[in-house]
Amino acid sequence: MAEAPTPSLAALVAGADAGEPAAKDALFAALYAELHRLAESHVYRAGGNITLGATTLLHEAYLRIADRDALAFPDRNRFLGYASRAMRGLVLNYLRSKRAEKRGGALTFTTLDEQRAGVAAPLADLDGLEAALAELASTDPALAELVDLRFFCGFTFDEVAAIRGTSVRTVHRDWAKARLLLHDFLSV
Repeated sequence: MAEAPTPSLAALVAGADAGEPAAKDALFAALYAELHRLAESHVYRAGGNITLGATTLLHEAYLRIADRDALAFPDRNRFLGYASRAMRGLVLNYLRSKRAEKRGGALTFTTLDEQRAGVAAPLADLDGLEAALAELASTDPALAELVDLRFFCGFTFDEVAAIRGTSVRTVHRDWAKARLLLHDFLSV
């Protein structure tokens, strides 16, 4: 008995767009390794402030994504960008709830890890960063998408240029503009 052919990624994306639950699950399975890398990146950026594991974060993000109706993912990179934003939101919610605990929520227990020294951002900075990203999205959605693709998804400038259909030089200029605007929004 011959196995049924595995659908292409484009077919899975189209099926997920059409609201087929089986296609959403198959798309998730096809992209699991990349999604796990994104989750590890988000956990790493949170530094010692988070006890949430990458696998748990990935599965929570999947539940959040699978629960939504009428999501449109024209390609793999848009799906990864959306998944990355979902993970970032989960990490921020986790950090906020940890800080808001009635007893000891503001305490942070740390261990000295010489390789990661200075990586973790203070919790207050994460709230400011989320507000600055929201302000950037309302001001210039294309620049906010660039920040998501470059910083949170970890795409290179060449990959972002290919995704957006522009030159690498344009992506560099937009990246500089996005960084300046975020700095301005964080300074206010």
